Amino acid sequence: MILFSAKVSKKHHAGLMENYPGQSFIFCKNMNEAKGHLHKAEILVTYGEDLNEELLEMAPRLKWIMVLSAGMDQMPFKEIEKKSILVTNARGIHKIPMAEYAISMLLQVYRQAKVLIQKEKEHIWERSVPMQEMNGKTLLVAGTGAIGQEVARLAKAFQMNTLGISRSGKSVEHFDETYKTSELIGLLPRVDMVVSVLPSTEETKGLFTYDHFQRLPNHAVFLNMGRGDVTRSDDLLRAIREQEIAHAVLDVFEEEPLPADHVFWDKENITVTPHLSGISRLYQTRALDIFQRNLQVYLDGKTELVNKIDVARGY
Repeated sequence: MILFSAKVSKKHHAGLMENYPGQSFIFCKNMNEAKGHLHKAEILVTYGEDLNEELLEMAPRLKWIMVLSAGMDQMPFKEIEKKSILVTNARGIHKIPMAEYAISMLLQVYRQAKVLIQKEKEHIWERSVPMQEMNGKTLLVAGTGAIGQEVARLAKAFQMNTLGISRSGKSVEHFDETYKTSELIGLLPRVDMVVSVLPSTEETKGLFTYDHFQRLPNHAVFLNMGRGDVTRSDDLLRAIREQEIAHAVLDVFEEEPLPADHVFWDKENITVTPHLSGISRLYQTRALDIFQRNLQVYLDGKTELVNKIDVARGY
């Protein structure tokens, strides 16, 4: 039996049942509703944040968890590993909206969109607002997976020099140069913009420190749309206040939602967005396409599923 604790549209219910008429589906709006069916579920489709060890104990037949997102920070991986449950996710579906977000936010900084919108509101005709070009600049992307590669691909339209860092440092498409994460600090003096798409792992927590921001040129822009714990808010705020960097664009935070009285909201050279860089009307369609491709492989008794997660590492 295939159990959904992830709420998906009735259009997708119909499509799944039509494509897999021999399978039994139970579609629920949330885990509270799904909990009563866990005991008979072989496959669980979830957004990942609703699962814990206690719930896993209620699912003795569970063999596969499909996570309809890329982030799995709250998954009980130790218990999953102990029970030898297969985990896959929807990695890669965010690359188009997140890359478009990154480029649009960098452009709004370089072309002074916030200032221009304010001038428009005030009916002020001001042609001396300083404009910059992104053309020819150097962009460093922290995380060279599907999202990072798409950011780098779009950056090439602006003839930018693209650097990428990852744990392995291996060469990947659309990057002029790639390095290991351990080499990050030495790269920063040559960088005009940093885009972080890193997940939350033990290796990435607090990766960008005040020392890193100091190493950047003071005209640099830092954009984080990966996970909020890649840097400490205090370090970033200090770097902005002391003009170590020119602007920060933040879509993710250590605490979410960002408190209404947080200082980030009112800083002119910090752009705050509410964790929406990956949002798209095509989100569920793309995620369920991956699920259906894997479901066919699974039903055929094969093991070559895409986006299989190393549960020991959590990604």
